[in-house]
Amino acid sequence: MKTIHTITELREHLSAFRHPTFVPTMGNLHDGHLALVRQAKPLGDVMVTSIFVNRLQFLPHEDFDTYPRTLEADCHALAEAGCDVLFAPSEKELYPEPQGFTVQPPTELANMLEGHFRPGFFGGVCTVVMKLFAIVGPRVALFGKKDYQQLMVIRRMVQQFALPIEVIGGETLRAADGLALSSRNNYLSPTERQEAVQLSQALKTMAEALRGGQTDLPALEAQAIHALKARGWKPDYLTVRQRNNLQAPSVHELAPLLANAGLVLLAAARVGNTRLIDNLEI
Repeated sequence: MKTIHTITELREHLSAFRHPTFVPTMGNLHDGHLALVRQAKPLGDVMVTSIFVNRLQFLPHEDFDTYPRTLEADCHALAEAGCDVLFAPSEKELYPEPQGFTVQPPTELANMLEGHFRPGFFGGVCTVVMKLFAIVGPRVALFGKKDYQQLMVIRRMVQQFALPIEVIGGETLRAADGLALSSRNNYLSPTERQEAVQLSQALKTMAEALRGGQTDLPALEAQAIHALKARGWKPDYLTVRQRNNLQAPSVHELAPLLANAGLVLLAAARVGNTRLIDNLEI
């Protein structure tokens, strides 16, 4: 695996290839990231991963400064997974001057759910992803489904800008107890780690209720939030949405959506000081 730190060197190296595949990350890699790398490997003639902790997508009170940075271990893991090129730019390399031009996604998609609780997040994501796309020039890019709304936002961005990139969503990898793999799981204390599985359990409970005929979505969501709060969590949302647009379904839409795999349950909540997100397609 070749590690490259500058845009110029990366472009020179990739000029010999026609079909790059790309997995952008913020590092501190886990098996979920590596599964995306392995999935991407056979889809092109060179497999590129980036590691860059993007300041633009962090709010002032969030964990930009303390976000885990584990480049040496990440390099070893990527090489083992079959990555051909690691692009690991410095902040000055990717943003040599303040990023005045940004990509702002439409409010109807970006201001709900994660965008509501993390205002500006998706603008930061879209801006860095667009810049990385311009640098790498991938034919295929893979993003994890755990960040469900992010995947939808990026797909819409690629579609509206007519970028010649196929965006593929990789399935969420989970620990044996069901906890979705995430770099932020490293923040959890042993007690919190045991408790963290309750987020995925809450989604499963909601799914069972829907399959059992529950149609009062506000009551279902309120019950799930109350159950987590009773365990000491601080939920932002647990909600039922349509897969294709993340809008709340009407009562009349529920049955056909459920029958045609058109629903997704999404959750975000804090256990201790760590904010976790998860989702479940049903």
